[in-house]
Amino acid sequence: MGLAFLAPIGMQNLFVINSALSHTFGRALATSLVVVFWDISLGVTCFLGAGALMDAFPWLKKIMLGLGGILVIYIGIGLIRTEASLDGGKDVNQPFLKIIAAAFVVTWLNPQALIDGTMMLGAFRATLPAGGDLPFILGFTSASFIWFNSLAIASNLLGAKINTRTLTWLNRLCGVVIICYGAKLLFDLARMIFG
Repeated sequence: MGLAFLAPIGMQNLFVINSALSHTFGRALATSLVVVFWDISLGVTCFLGAGALMDAFPWLKKIMLGLGGILVIYIGIGLIRTEASLDGGKDVNQPFLKIIAAAFVVTWLNPQALIDGTMMLGAFRATLPAGGDLPFILGFTSASFIWFNSLAIASNLLGAKINTRTLTWLNRLCGVVIICYGAKLLFDLARMIFG
């Protein structure tokens, strides 16, 4: 279940792929571990009750959809406008605190991840037998660890075969997908407000 929840291409996956393509192997792996940390913290929080908070305060869900939709569109536009460059090797000088903050943004400030995580993981929690919480959490966390690290390793190893033009078009394609995703969040907000 954890792999099925993580595998669809989303903000976190794109972040891990882009990081692996633009950093050394060690930095790509460190980045994926940061994403794993934020992903597990979000998953456990959703599992244990973020849904209750959003159900108790419907305005919070609206704020998350609105701000999240705008943020996601902004990220997508940035990807479309950015020309990929492989000149000068891989970017090893990017401050690691910046990577940690960006991983936090694509995980915790992603309203769709919050909503999907709350609905999916919260619904599974309701169906678990007594004592099933810990095995479920361990399964989810191991899936996160395996998925993001495998994605980072594969992207980093295959990255040498990707040229600048391919990488630029991959960024643009991802940017379009992310903009559509942000527009969907804003559409969901409008539908929630106007019925």
